[in-house]
Amino acid sequence: MSHWLELFVQWTAKFGLNYSFLLDAYQRGSMVNGALTTVLLCLFTIVGSLLAGVGLAAMLTSGKPYLAKPTRVFIEVTRNTPTLVQLYCAFLVLNMLLTQAVGAANPLTPFAWVVIVISLHKGAFHAEALRAGIEAVPAVTLEAASSLAFSSRQLLWNVQLPLALRFALPSLINNLIDLVKMTAVASAIAVGDITYASIMIWTQSDNVLELMILLLTFFGLLSFIVNCVGRALEAKLRMPGYGH
Repeated sequence: MSHWLELFVQWTAKFGLNYSFLLDAYQRGSMVNGALTTVLLCLFTIVGSLLAGVGLAAMLTSGKPYLAKPTRVFIEVTRNTPTLVQLYCAFLVLNMLLTQAVGAANPLTPFAWVVIVISLHKGAFHAEALRAGIEAVPAVTLEAASSLAFSSRQLLWNVQLPLALRFALPSLINNLIDLVKMTAVASAIAVGDITYASIMIWTQSDNVLELMILLLTFFGLLSFIVNCVGRALEAKLRMPGYGH
């Protein structure tokens, strides 16, 4: 492994790029750990945001004003304020209040706050995509399901959501690609993701260009993977003959 790294460092040096930090075990380990942390952030926030989106969409379309109106307010506030500001408010305000209330027993780490904030933020976008999908379900389909004595809850979970997911999937995948890039805000509260690791290295080695290329490549690869999985799901869940 070290031999290949040395060859890579020598090859990139021909183009004026300094990747010598990869030969240092500590800095290399920091980058690897940062990359793994970013991947974990992506996995947790993807699951969390989808769960939040389904829950918010269900409340939006519940037909119950006491659920729909507060949900609409939450979505509008969440969509129209920056993620970084939300993260600072959560970590610097809510986390401080929680720490004052429970002391050292506060279970929420900076990593957990990032997952919560990004999940709720993207969940608001997912909810709107799913709401549009739910409202796009043909009335004839709903009437047919109602004739089988489905309750409103059964109608939502067994008919509307499965169809809405198919209708909204392109928008959901687009949101998830944006979510992957959004995890970079974790570095703002010192979560040891790949962005934070890069910042720590370039403040000592003055190789911003090299690390920015590495960051762009890494996030581009993660986004590409999500895009490929999304397209595969679209093909698998496509309803034969629909739209033709």
